[in-house]
Amino acid sequence: MLQPRQSIQFLFLSICFFLLSTLPALAIDLRYTLSMPEPHTHYFEVEVELSGARHNYIDYKMPVWAPGSYLVREFAKNVEGFSATDKSGKALRHEKVSKNTWRVYSNKADAVRVRYKVYAYEMSVRTSFLDASHGYVNGTSMFMYPEGYQKQQGTLVVQPYKDWKTVSTGLKSTGNYTYTFPDYDVLADSPLEIGNHEVLRFEAGGVPHEVAMYGEGNYEPARLLADMKKVVEECISLMGELPVDRYVFIVHNLHKGGGGLEHLNSTTLQTSRWNYGTEQGYTGFMALVAHEYFHLWNVKRLRPAPLGPFDYDKENYTRLLWVSEGITSYYDDLLTQRAGVMPTKRYLDIVAGSINSVENTPGNQVQTVAESSFDAWIKYYRRNENSNNAEVSYYTKGGVLGQLLNMEIMKNTKGDKSLDDVMRYMYDRYYKKLNRGFTEQEFKEALERFAGRKLDDFFQSYVHGTKTPDYNAYFGAAGLRLVNRNEGTLNLNWGAGTALENGRTIVKTVARGSSTYEGGLNVNDELIAIDGYRVESDITPLISGRTIGDKVPVTVVRDGKLLELQIPIVADKSVRYQFERVENPTAVQQKIYNKWLKQG
Repeated sequence: MLQPRQSIQFLFLSICFFLLSTLPALAIDLRYTLSMPEPHTHYFEVEVELSGARHNYIDYKMPVWAPGSYLVREFAKNVEGFSATDKSGKALRHEKVSKNTWRVYSNKADAVRVRYKVYAYEMSVRTSFLDASHGYVNGTSMFMYPEGYQKQQGTLVVQPYKDWKTVSTGLKSTGNYTYTFPDYDVLADSPLEIGNHEVLRFEAGGVPHEVAMYGEGNYEPARLLADMKKVVEECISLMGELPVDRYVFIVHNLHKGGGGLEHLNSTTLQTSRWNYGTEQGYTGFMALVAHEYFHLWNVKRLRPAPLGPFDYDKENYTRLLWVSEGITSYYDDLLTQRAGVMPTKRYLDIVAGSINSVENTPGNQVQTVAESSFDAWIKYYRRNENSNNAEVSYYTKGGVLGQLLNMEIMKNTKGDKSLDDVMRYMYDRYYKKLNRGFTEQEFKEALERFAGRKLDDFFQSYVHGTKTPDYNAYFGAAGLRLVNRNEGTLNLNWGAGTALENGRTIVKTVARGSSTYEGGLNVNDELIAIDGYRVESDITPLISGRTIGDKVPVTVVRDGKLLELQIPIVADKSVRYQFERVENPTAVQQKIYNKWLKQG
């Protein structure tokens, strides 16, 4: 046992040792500076200053992909002019050691300053863009990180072009265009909009929301904010809490554009600037708002195990994108409808349309939704002329499976529970309590917990299989019936998609199982004549009225050679589902319908 004096000495020495051992970590300083002195050239300039590291060499890495968009995009291809100096300005030797890694031989210098330029002229939510009108930065396409310091907190200083006054970002501001971040993940996941854009604001869930509107559009600000607030509050109501203290929407209003990308406490949305003027365009934009906002919970926090911490160097594989994106797709239109922004009939038409899309895609019988998730890196973002024949979208089919799972739970519990309960349970357990990603088995077990039965058959048939569901067995629980308007008709399935190029009709796609597929028509064939008659821009008159089983002579040019094919006419087996309500729904059916669609 130590005496009091010895105890004090021991405590003093322990504190000194602790302070000395932590001194290097406390001395580390990481500072990024982003400038754009000549925006018309499309080049951003980046400076990364790391102080207190003192290594023989430091590797600086540029990510190869953007979380939320599952494709290796090779952002390093846009980097040029890389240089490195110590704090006195003395040049440090450096070399490129891999496609996205620059090694700086710092010789234990107290501070290393790296500079480089990034060419940014791809206007998408996944990349960075700079021109004379504005700048947009997606972190992984702009900011390198010093290897080993991904968990290091730091500062970002933005130096806007001299005529620009506004920066919108989810990063925490300390004033004067200076922002802080706790680690690289947050820096990379916090896009920036820089320019003179309009900034709108609303509050929801007690949290301020900023809407950065780049570009003109036919939106009416008061209506837009009111409806965005409704959609956001519907999301919060579903999940029970809002995990951020501030949120930023970056909206790009473009001549042509669409899509969004989720981030930790912000999102980037792109839309056609005139979309707001029609019901379909306006509600479609609101569904996009709902989709990206719902990602606050589903994927940014509640995530499959492989999707975090991220490896920015390579693909991060998961078979659960049908949950992360597909279930989110299930909720986007639904939350817009529940918020009162989308009419119920319009919503049901969208659900039926999604089912039609899945069932009329030949690839739905080839690729499972789990395979689609895993192969997103090589297929979903790299579509070709055969994609519809070989692939199914994990967004669309995942959304349809979300519908079926919701109906399964509601049917088994007589409307007392739903997929909503599963999502809240998963979020509470795996994000809040365990703070880790989940596995497919854990998601399945959560579904079974609320459905009250095993779902082995469901997963085997529809997640890891290509079996066609009995849709009415599910939607009947809500007193709905899917009616195939194509049933009883005898239409032909021609199956060739064409485009007019310099006055020539060129084949662009050939659908598996169609007449032209069976008859050997190829993509890139030039259609010359059908049954001896010259092909003009519209081939409908030349193929209509044919009888199933007929063979039609088709003349094409293939690789400069004239060929004649015999095309067998086959029947069209596509579906065109629409919902109808049963005449006399039971009390349980009505309860399920009302709870699902927030009616009554």
